[in-house]
Amino acid sequence: APVIIGAHDTGPLISSSNGFWLAIPLPAAGKALGGKRITPAMWEQKTGLRLRFVYRSRGPSLLVADAVRLNTRGQAAVSKSQTGRGQVTAPMFLLVRQVKLPKRLDLARDADRALAAIPGSIVRNWVEDHL
Repeated sequence: APVIIGAHDTGPLISSSNGFWLAIPLPAAGKALGGKRITPAMWEQKTGLRLRFVYRSRGPSLLVADAVRLNTRGQAAVSKSQTGRGQVTAPMFLLVRQVKLPKRLDLARDADRALAAIPGSIVRNWVEDHL
């Protein structure tokens, strides 16, 4: 828990561990077992389809699935169509080199505010009759 709170306090830069890409799943990729985030390898294993890398000079690159259909929930599913009708190329993952987490907490400001409120709280709750 201290590591997570520290990350939200400082707003760190997250990059991939092996120096390649961070894969951010899009809604069409769906979820893994247990409702967790799915990885490209898990998606390929689950569907039996290969993901294709699409480089874009502006914006993040993509991993896309060719010849899939989107079901009513907007998730990609294997298409059994022989004619190709209803098949689309759907983006599954955004690929980025690094991500900067926004700074969501300011613990120093909150601690200073609490510290400044202590003397007033003592004076306000002081009882003279018990002395």
